[in-house]
Amino acid sequence: MDPSRIQQIFSIANPATFELLALEIFRFQFENNPAYNSYCTHLGKSTSNVLKEQEIPFLPIEFFKTHRITSSNQNPDVIFESSGTTSNTTSKHYVTDIQLYEQSYLECFNLFYGPINDYCILALLPSYLEREGSSLVYMANDLVNKSQHPESGFYLYDLETLHKKLHQLKQKQTKTILIGVSYALLDLAEQFPMRLKNTIIMETGGMKGRRKELIREELHTTLKNAFGVPKIHSEYGMTELLSQAYSVGDGRFRTPSWMKVVTRDTEDPLTIQSHGKTGGINVIDLANINSCSFIATQDLGKAYKDGTFEILGRFDHSDVRGCNLMAL
Repeated sequence: MDPSRIQQIFSIANPATFELLALEIFRFQFENNPAYNSYCTHLGKSTSNVLKEQEIPFLPIEFFKTHRITSSNQNPDVIFESSGTTSNTTSKHYVTDIQLYEQSYLECFNLFYGPINDYCILALLPSYLEREGSSLVYMANDLVNKSQHPESGFYLYDLETLHKKLHQLKQKQTKTILIGVSYALLDLAEQFPMRLKNTIIMETGGMKGRRKELIREELHTTLKNAFGVPKIHSEYGMTELLSQAYSVGDGRFRTPSWMKVVTRDTEDPLTIQSHGKTGGINVIDLANINSCSFIATQDLGKAYKDGTFEILGRFDHSDVRGCNLMAL
């Protein structure tokens, strides 16, 4: 696509512009993404009969495990790979323009939290650091660097050092964001509870097989009690996307203007359902222009009229029920 059109993705101001760009990107990906083209064709969908945003097919996320999902002939700048904790096969996201990813997460962060250099960024992501190809580590590392704060950095398993660092930052009244995977934050909460100030605790979800899965409310209550903070923030992102949604502690995720979440019927995966009903989470990520912007995830949740959504869990047998209608 024309680079000027791509930049318009990040300046969407209204639903009409979103739909216009979504349809343009659908046409581009239908014509340039062989796997998506085959999937749409199998459904009887094409550029001739997809005329509204609601008619755009969502590619099952499982296809990232078995196919090279790309709408570009360029060699990838980076290949992001999922952790593979729920399956023996990992997803691979071939990112042919890493600057799109950087622009997406930086503009999104600025939208929800303000300038990155206002914060000290601490990252507690041990399971992600222990493997290569994590999109979350890439983002967190860039946020650490762009914060330009001398105390920003990553922590693996040295929770005592992190505890001391958080205490020092509290004494200095430094605005801090601690981004952590759920199980590591729980480990910190159990071993080094503390009363924090000027600090945002942001969980990225996932026990990664290290601890018993908890519902979000239980996790947040434990962390709030341990750290003395009124709210726990959450980040919603995944290997296959280039954009993120954030929750500031009320259980509702909010998206940037170039991202949208709807839900599909759990028994009829091709049917988009009305607001407020529990269903499979479908994501439109217009920044994902060089792979696929329309993805049916394995998550269950509710989407609301105001554009917010909540995550309630995952499909128990997502590989079976997650609208895998064909094997390309």
